[in-house]
Amino acid sequence: MRMSHAQMYERVLVSDAGCDGRFFPGVLTTGIYCLPSCRARKPKAENIRFFPSCQAAREAGLRACKRCHPDDFERGADPVLEIIEALVAEVRAAPWEFPDARAVVRRSGFGATRVFELFRLHYHSTPADLLAGARVAAARRLLVDGKQKAGSLADVAAAAGFESQSAFHEHFRRLNGLTPSAWRELGADDDATAARGFTVTLPAGYPVALLWRTLGRDPNGVTERLEGGVFRAAIRIGAGGAPALLTLRFGDGGRVRATCSRGPAREAHAVVARVLGLSQDAAAFARLARRRGFARLVKGREGLRLVQTVSAFDGLAWAVIGQQINLPFAFQLRQRLALHAGEPAGDGLVALPAPATVAALAPEMLCALKFSRQKADYLINAARLVASGRLDLEGLRALSATRAERVLSAVRGLGPWSVNYLMMRALGFADCVPYGDTGLTSGLQLLMKLEQRPGADATRRLMRVFAPHRSLATAHLWQMKPRTSSEKHS
Repeated sequence: MRMSHAQMYERVLVSDAGCDGRFFPGVLTTGIYCLPSCRARKPKAENIRFFPSCQAAREAGLRACKRCHPDDFERGADPVLEIIEALVAEVRAAPWEFPDARAVVRRSGFGATRVFELFRLHYHSTPADLLAGARVAAARRLLVDGKQKAGSLADVAAAAGFESQSAFHEHFRRLNGLTPSAWRELGADDDATAARGFTVTLPAGYPVALLWRTLGRDPNGVTERLEGGVFRAAIRIGAGGAPALLTLRFGDGGRVRATCSRGPAREAHAVVARVLGLSQDAAAFARLARRRGFARLVKGREGLRLVQTVSAFDGLAWAVIGQQINLPFAFQLRQRLALHAGEPAGDGLVALPAPATVAALAPEMLCALKFSRQKADYLINAARLVASGRLDLEGLRALSATRAERVLSAVRGLGPWSVNYLMMRALGFADCVPYGDTGLTSGLQLLMKLEQRPGADATRRLMRVFAPHRSLATAHLWQMKPRTSSEKHS
């Protein structure tokens, strides 16, 4: 559909990446042409002209923007992203080679301001936070697999690049809910350790009541259940993704006792950490909200985390199933799929079917379960991509957010809402917005005191103030008022 000058200008004002390649805005006063998503200062409407291609812009006497590199985008290359991805790969492989965030900046070849901008855009993080996470990941490897397996914790801390043992313990416990020594114990006799259990300590101020609200939102659930402070979930874990029963018992002092009926203990811990949202920086978002004048958004729930799905495929199935329908019906469809094609995990719970099982289903079977034909086709197509290895969902966690979004956006049936929902709820990316979510827009209307719920463009503008923590902002906005059954699930 042909867009008017006013429509294209609106897309530029909100830096709409979905229009990249559809047209190229050129600023007549500066002589530069860009991508619509470029974050440079926005020109006045009378100073902008739109071109169908980079060549047309060059023929008009304009030159390419050195910030967004429109020529590279048009030919399918993204050298700046590739530079940042290579740098992050270096940091993750050998974090001990980078004494601090300044060393990361120097290695990039960009200025400090530009590096921070690129890290937030592509990895939803800062160089310092990404480096700290890489050190913790390296320490986990050393504790169970490396030459330091039997060494002292001080040796592990130094080998992973931590300047002090206290910093090592602080970062390790914050991201894992376990001490380094407790993590090391998980590596011994995996299956027995998982069945025997381990205890995770929640961060101070963690709002357990809000966590329970999310975990218990489906009172008739067949894949998970919350009863009397005990949460049980049917998950897939270990070799072959066999079904297992995960149990979380919430005790005093922020302690959560986790057991898993089978499978490696470290894999069970990874699921627990995702469900509890341990890696999310809730304190940083609360500080940002108060600094921006939105203290009431976080008041009473400063430690709120965004509950993650137990696996990436569970998140994908939920995103497809939940498109354009109300929450109770989405629960019903999910239950029917589990009961028809899932596998028992124990205690009356059923694990959702594995990707290969869903891939083998006929659309007519899902339609008999009251799936729409379109929804059935989308789910089966996505499952076939995963089962064949053409879509490595779990592997997306390690990619840049930009790369992950591009991969998911190419999957038939995944639109902006589904892609962002999947990235924030299943893959743990920190700066996503599920555009079109009615719970989100209702929360924005209440928070911003708007006369009506904002549309997609207004949502982009309003949510920009919460970057780079828009996933957590979404979680808080979902809590702004009770949601009715007619609203999209969140």
